[in-house]
Amino acid sequence: MDTNGRKTPVPLPFAAWPALAPVDATREVHVRLAALPPALRSAAVAWIRPEREMVADFAETRARGAVASKLAPATKGDSLKGVPYFLKDLFDVAGVPTGAGSTFLAAVRGTPGDSAVVRLLRDRGAVLAGKSQLVEFASGLTGENPHFGDCPHPLFPDRLAGGSSSGSAALVAAGVVPLAVGTDTGGSIRVPAAFCGLYGFRLTPGDELVRDAFPLAPTMDTTGWFTANATDLLTAWRAIVTGRASPPDEPLGVAQRAARPEDSPYRPDQARQPRGCYLPGRSLVPGIDRAVDAACENAAARLADRADQATTESLVGSWHEAVDAYLTIGMSEAHAVHRDWLAPYRAHYDPVIWQRFSDAGHFPAAKVAAARATLAAIRAKWTEFFRAYDFLVLPSAPCPAPTKAECTPELRRNILALTAPASLGGLPCLCLPVPLPGGLTAGLQVIARDPDSPVFARLLGG
Repeated sequence: MDTNGRKTPVPLPFAAWPALAPVDATREVHVRLAALPPALRSAAVAWIRPEREMVADFAETRARGAVASKLAPATKGDSLKGVPYFLKDLFDVAGVPTGAGSTFLAAVRGTPGDSAVVRLLRDRGAVLAGKSQLVEFASGLTGENPHFGDCPHPLFPDRLAGGSSSGSAALVAAGVVPLAVGTDTGGSIRVPAAFCGLYGFRLTPGDELVRDAFPLAPTMDTTGWFTANATDLLTAWRAIVTGRASPPDEPLGVAQRAARPEDSPYRPDQARQPRGCYLPGRSLVPGIDRAVDAACENAAARLADRADQATTESLVGSWHEAVDAYLTIGMSEAHAVHRDWLAPYRAHYDPVIWQRFSDAGHFPAAKVAAARATLAAIRAKWTEFFRAYDFLVLPSAPCPAPTKAECTPELRRNILALTAPASLGGLPCLCLPVPLPGGLTAGLQVIARDPDSPVFARLLGG
C-alpha cells in the first residue's frame, strides 16, 4: 500500500508465471498495468504489447518449453520460461519506434529490428510485455522527464523512483512484471534499485547486449535488469550471464580488458571463500544521509569486513577526480551522438539535457584528455585492487528516494561520487536493497571483476 492508501499488487515471482495459461498471464499483466495510478503509468510506460501478441508469445514459449524439457530438462532456453518483462525504451523492437524518453527520436532514427537483448530473452523463454520510459536520452539519475512526467516511487508518490531506468524500476517495484531491462552508464540500474528496494545487475561496457542500444556514452554504457527478489535475480543472472557463452575469438572491449587483470587471484573454479571489503559511503560523500550510511554499513558487515586504512586511502585518493572525469567523458560522447540534432531540435529537448549536451561541445581538448587519463588511472587502481580482493561493497546512493525539490546538481554529484568509480572502471555490479525505517530503502553495489564472478552467485544464495 502506498502512502496515499492505494493497494499495490503483490509481485508474482518468476516461478508463478509459467503455471498461468497464456490468456491468463497476458490478462494478469494488463490488469496490473491498469491498476497503476495515472501519473505513474504515464511516466513509466512507453508502449504496451498488444494482447494478441502477448498471448501468442506466452503460448509459443510454453510449447517450446515442453519440447525442450523432453529433450533436456532445465535447458538454458527454458530458464526464463513464461516470465514477462518490460524493456527500457533505448532498445529496439521490430516495428516499434524507439523514443529514448524523447519526443523526436523516432522521427530522425529508424528501428532496424530487435535488439540483441530482445533476441536473447526470447531464446530464454521470457515474454516482452512492453517498453518502459526513462529520463530523456538516459541522461539523469533521479527519474525526471518533462515530456511524460517525473516517475514517482510506486509506494511514495511524493518521491521519485530514480533514473535513468525509472520506468523499468518502477514497474517491477509496483508488481506489474517480475523482470525489467534497463541500462547503467553512471548508476541508472544501481540508483533506482536502491530507491525502489530492488535487486539489480549491471553488465559491462562493450557487451553485445548494449552495443545496439541507443547510446548515451559508449565508453561506459551497460545493460542491466531489475527483479523484486534475490532468487529471481540469480535466475536471470544465470540465464543472461553464465548461460551466454561469448565466441572464443571475440575480443574484450577496452573497458573489460582494463578491468579484468589476468593475474587476479580469483578464478571461477576455486572453492575458497571470496575476499571482499566494504567502503563506507561517508568516505566518499561526507554529507551522506546518516540513516542510509548506518543501514548500509550494517548490511555490508554481513558481506565483508570494512576496508583497512591503506585500502581506503588508496581507493579514495584515486577517485578524487572521478566525478569530473565521468561528466567530461560522458557528456562529450553524448554531444557526439546528438551534435546534428541540437540546433534543429532544440525546442524538443528537455532544456536541462540540451544544455548538458551543448556545453560538452565546447570542452577543451585538454580537458577531455585529462579525463581520459583519469579513467586510465582509475582502471589501473582497480587492477591493483583485484590482485588482493575479489569484490568491493559501496552504497549505491547517498540518500533514500528524493522529492522533486531534493533533485539538485549537488545530489547528482553526490550520487556520482559513489557510482562513477565502477562506471569508469567498466565493472559489473550486483545491487542489493537495504531497508530503512519508515519503509524507504537504500542499496549496496557489489563490484567484482567479471560479470560471471562466483561472488555474485554466493551473495544471492546460489
